[in-house]
Amino acid sequence: MTEVIAVAVITLLAVISPGADFAMVVRSSCLYGRTTGLFAAAGVAAGVLVHVTYTMLGVGLLIASSTELFTAIKLAGAAYLVYIGVRTFIARSDLTVDLDAKPELGPLGALRSGFLTNVLNPKTTLFVVSTFTQVVGPGTPVWQQAGYGLFMSAAHFGWFGVVALFFSDSRLRSAMLRRQKALNRAIGSVLVGLGLTLGFAR
Repeated sequence: MTEVIAVAVITLLAVISPGADFAMVVRSSCLYGRTTGLFAAAGVAAGVLVHVTYTMLGVGLLIASSTELFTAIKLAGAAYLVYIGVRTFIARSDLTVDLDAKPELGPLGALRSGFLTNVLNPKTTLFVVSTFTQVVGPGTPVWQQAGYGLFMSAAHFGWFGVVALFFSDSRLRSAMLRRQKALNRAIGSVLVGLGLTLGFAR
């Protein structure tokens, strides 16, 4: 499996797996409309770049200082993918989102909420670190690593932009939620397989 394919698959699965970012964008879209939801999605995408930046710096230092420590973190990252895969597979099919009335949330407020939700989300931290430790090696150029990071950010904006569009429309929202259980099982199965494959790869 090439680096590019691995990054693409892991990122897309991580993005569509429901979590704090998903719930925040859903809430913004349901309560305040499509535009606010899209700004929240943009905030999430901006937050991903923060995780990518410190991960690139940290992985580079690890490779330079200790290959043994880097290998240990690589294996821990693969184990985390398996763990998240199992948790996603057995997750409840219903999504709980707080839709209590709150003061009006404008576009800039939604952008800030999306950014902070993602930056402070340990799940995103672990996913970005896990992905980079699986696919980045001593020979991976910095520009290529930056490209992976930009792809991760763009994928988050693309997916959560779609979420904003769906959940600002009641009919589309219902259709999406009906398929959540099957989606969880599919995502979970692939993540477990990826974690095992990458963990045993040399």
